[in-house]
Amino acid sequence: MSSNPVVLITGGGRGIGAATAKLFAKHGYDVCINYKADQVSAQQVAQDIKALGVNAYLLKADVADEQQVLALFAKVDELCGKLDVLINNAGILKPQMPLLEMDATRINEVLATNVPSAFLCSREAIKRMTNGGSIVNISSGAAKTGSPNEYIDYAASKGAMDTLTIGLAKEVAKRNIRVNSVRPGLIYTEMHRDGGEANRVDRLKDKLPLGRGGQPEEVAAAIYFLASEQASFTTGSFVDVAGGL
Repeated sequence: MSSNPVVLITGGGRGIGAATAKLFAKHGYDVCINYKADQVSAQQVAQDIKALGVNAYLLKADVADEQQVLALFAKVDELCGKLDVLINNAGILKPQMPLLEMDATRINEVLATNVPSAFLCSREAIKRMTNGGSIVNISSGAAKTGSPNEYIDYAASKGAMDTLTIGLAKEVAKRNIRVNSVRPGLIYTEMHRDGGEANRVDRLKDKLPLGRGGQPEEVAAAIYFLASEQASFTTGSFVDVAGGL
């Protein structure tokens, strides 16, 4: 059982999730790292966290699957005995294309992965936050731009997450649970490779007011702020970490 505060990060094995896991560990949290397939990356993050003197737990699960979510949270109960913070970070991105080229299989996979995972994990987290807690949803600047000709299915899934943030924040405020969101923009992560263009940030960065792409650590800082007591009077709110996008 954990004597330290406990955070669960879905998709915590790489990119923004990994940077967030390390930042919470630096602040004394025991970290539950959820991953779906890339165990090697998740193990490296866990090693880095343990070197900081806190506990790291690797929890494999597809968080779009309800039964696996239930098993995941049962494992959190067994290992930690509590949960203070949930970071809904897991999500998928498919190769760039306009809607005219998308089929139902792709659309359904993106929506059925990115949307239910946030709902299901939030539901189970709330059950365990009997003394209050914090949920931070990782949305995207795409929820505002729509990502035309690239990922409008992904953008729509993040728009759903934004609506979840607003509604759920109002539902659970009386439980002393805060729900907020961070919307990253052009960040140097592996996800752009998943979308078919590994160098996408470099191609587009000059169009941003700040003229550069962002780093995962910059997003992690916003996530940690919203989860922390420094943001104790903030719920249903959004922080855009997008270079002025």
